[in-house]
Amino acid sequence: QVRLVESGGGLVQAGDSLRLSCAASGRTFSSYAMGWFRQAPGKERAFVAAIGWSDSTTYYADSVKGRFTISRDNAKNTVALQMNSLKSEDTAVYYCAARNDIAPGITSRAYDYWGQGTQVTVSS
Repeated sequence: QVRLVESGGGLVQAGDSLRLSCAASGRTFSSYAMGWFRQAPGKERAFVAAIGWSDSTTYYADSVKGRFTISRDNAKNTVALQMNSLKSEDTAVYYCAARNDIAPGITSRAYDYWGQGTQVTVSS
């Protein structure tokens, strides 16, 4: 069982940066691939970024590539999402997810555990 708690959301202006963090419980964090997803009002939950058990394998949605960076610290059981050059269309609830596999996935059904989400609002 893995418990995930996100933090770092908030209200920012377009062009600003924000760093989301996800703290995971469990002693086997390093064996889980981790992902970030987001859900805007009235829309389906969408993939944002994912990282494998080490930080050598990462995937990004085209809409965030070059602006967002996912990273993990296995010693601290955390995964982060650095978001730069934020746009109004980045406004959403952001969810951290864990997959019981060392390889990352890019679909929500690939993940086994989810956090409660943190709101990110970008004003234009």
